[in-house]
Amino acid sequence: MKPQEVGQIVRLHRKQAGLTQKGLGDLAGIGKTAVFDIEHGKATVRMDTLMRVLRVLNIRVTLQSPLTNPSAETRRREPDDA
Repeated sequence: MKPQEVGQIVRLHRKQAGLTQKGLGDLAGIGKTAVFDIEHGKATVRMDTLMRVLRVLNIRVTLQSPLTNPSAETRRREPDDA
């Protein structure tokens, strides 16, 4: 997902919650400029800053990887570790 797409989702949720950028920043413990940067897809926003905003807006992030979440087919072919 691109930073611009994340920004659009954050902006949509912020507006649905009736929050200004400053209000969201206050709740997340960051400045309104950081919220502006996220919403405008700035690629250099710190991960902890983004996570604070997502937590306030009740947006969950899910990471998927074939190395940590193999498909059922792969699991059937691998021997048990037991």
